Amino acid sequence: MGRVAPADLEGAVRALRAGELVAFPTETVYGLGADARNPAAVRRIFEVKGRPARHPVIVHLGDIAQLPEWARQVPPEARRLAEQFWPGPLTLVLPRAAGVDDSVTGAQDTVALRVPAHPVAQQLLAAFRGGIAAPSANRYGRLSPTRAEHVREELGDAVRVVLDGGDCPIGLESTIVAFQDGSTRLLRPGRITAGQIRALVADLVIGADPASPRVPGSTAAHYAPSTPLTIVPAGQIDARSAALAEGGRRVAVLAWRAPLAAQPGVTWINAGERAQQYGHDLYAHLRTLDKSRCERILVQDVPDGEAWAAIRDRLRRAAAGAASAEANAQGEAP
Repeated sequence: MGRVAPADLEGAVRALRAGELVAFPTETVYGLGADARNPAAVRRIFEVKGRPARHPVIVHLGDIAQLPEWARQVPPEARRLAEQFWPGPLTLVLPRAAGVDDSVTGAQDTVALRVPAHPVAQQLLAAFRGGIAAPSANRYGRLSPTRAEHVREELGDAVRVVLDGGDCPIGLESTIVAFQDGSTRLLRPGRITAGQIRALVADLVIGADPASPRVPGSTAAHYAPSTPLTIVPAGQIDARSAALAEGGRRVAVLAWRAPLAAQPGVTWINAGERAQQYGHDLYAHLRTLDKSRCERILVQDVPDGEAWAAIRDRLRRAAAGAASAEANAQGEAP
């Protein structure tokens, strides 16, 4: 679905201007949007998600011309990336302009900005004519939504309008690059890879240091299903799933190949060996397995290589998030 009905779009714009929340598709995941110039509306995002107030959100813009309204400095390297990859799945973290509220930045001196490529997001931003603050439209720390039905299942009536744009084409959150004190840092991997960025920015640092700004999705535990999730070495997935399923226990498996043999009590999804398709389907597959009433989700470790970097990142955080939730349920410290 590439466009929405004019009446639905008008309703979403009215809701945003009234300080209400609107969920909308981007090419990465569905966002939970509020008027980025309305601190009370932005705080409502945090209430609905259960998100800590010091976590910044991404401000979505209609085009690159809006950058000076939100960033007081745009280094040449940042502008080159924006000109190459916007609209698209790239978020730039830049020094914030005067008037950008703490509710958006997590009380930091930086702001995260993106111009999304999805036609519905573009329609909404053009009609609203302003920045829309929008983290993913899910409960904090849980699986990001890649379909409108995921938003409705998780957030229900807390969202005034849900614009249905079909499946998100990419299915994983945007690449985040920060520009601070003369350095360029890749803080979250995504569809746009380190190699693509290095083609335009010679001195790229991978990962955060203690002085790096906080950015969305950077906590160790994130993107997690409710069911405990464990990453298993690729060659051990069949044996580990069979061992766990002994005695009638139910086990779910996400792998990039079919099982070597049928295993009673095991729900197995073969997500394939193509990184882009695997990433597109990842959250939908994990939601399916989360609903399968299994005791544990086993994920076959994915291949090495830059094409799988964002997927590896999300799976590591999902495993940490599931372990933390399991420890809390048992009354243990995470």
